[in-house]
Amino acid sequence: MTNDNNNGQVSYFIADLHLAENRPDITACFLSFLKNQAPQADKLFILGDLFEYWLGDDDDCDFVNSIATALKALSSTTEIFFIVGNRDFLLGKRYAKRCGMTLLNDIEKINLYGTELVIMHGDTLCTRDVAYQAFRKKSRSWWWQAMIKSLPLFVRKKIAANYRKQSAESTAMKSQDIMDVTQEEVQRCLTEQQCDLMIHGHTHRPAVHEFNNQGHTNTRVVLGDWYDQGAWLKFTPDGYQLLNQPFE
Repeated sequence: MTNDNNNGQVSYFIADLHLAENRPDITACFLSFLKNQAPQADKLFILGDLFEYWLGDDDDCDFVNSIATALKALSSTTEIFFIVGNRDFLLGKRYAKRCGMTLLNDIEKINLYGTELVIMHGDTLCTRDVAYQAFRKKSRSWWWQAMIKSLPLFVRKKIAANYRKQSAESTAMKSQDIMDVTQEEVQRCLTEQQCDLMIHGHTHRPAVHEFNNQGHTNTRVVLGDWYDQGAWLKFTPDGYQLLNQPFE
């Protein structure tokens, strides 16, 4: 779906790394990607869940500092754009600035090398997961975020630990169908944005889906997660390709 005749124009898309101190294999793969692959690109789009969880931009631990340092170094040669995910939606302007990243809206329509496309994390497409959508609506409100951010960092860490446990238990009880995107919502979004191509993460089901939408051929590209290997989408003027890299 791509070739190498791209005249030096390359963008990468990644999502769902879920970086955490207890997964040094993911971190090592990501740092390798930032050093070896990402500098070849003029743009890097991170479509959410860069971190397993985010407690607030005031978290100044060595781990998050090391990620910021690596991203900032890349930003001197490559533009970095970030859309928050369902795990790191509290990541704000302060940390983004430290990383040299530009924050984007939850849903963005962009023009990349002459191709218009819609990019997002992807959680808004999973409309059958009613319980999650209700939590998402609450957690994106200004009052909820202000309340959480006002708590001491150690309290937020306890809340995050409890939420991760509850989320894992809830996910185990949900069907795969509920946690996947709703086709009707995908088509509604593309029609609303007047676009034929969508790129997102969240579902951890890397694939390229083509379908008919009101007489037009639409395409939905799903990014892979980084639980077992590195995963990114290479996008050039000539096309795109999902790529993987095994952990060392």
